[in-house]
Amino acid sequence: MSDPEQDARRARLKELLAIPDRERTDAQWDELNELEIMMAVANRQLSPQSPQMQKGNGQGGPPRHGGGGQQHPGGQGQGRKFHNRPRRGRPPPGR
Repeated sequence: MSDPEQDARRARLKELLAIPDRERTDAQWDELNELEIMMAVANRQLSPQSPQMQKGNGQGGPPRHGGGGQQHPGGQGQGRKFHNRPRRGRPPPGR
């Protein structure tokens, strides 16, 4: 099932991941990033599509729920933005 090239990539990825982050060279980081991308693409091609993708809902992500407003603690629904402004009548401290 697994081809030898895929196994070699997986082994090299393990070798690179065994090197502590602070000790990796830029070339090793680049190779690690390329291998992770290649492995992710290969895994995505081998895995069956999720039911949402097969239905073709057109969004490409999980379905969203809710009314669109931000929920704040206290259940007030959509919140207002308050801006700090200087007080009237007194100069700000330090001036």
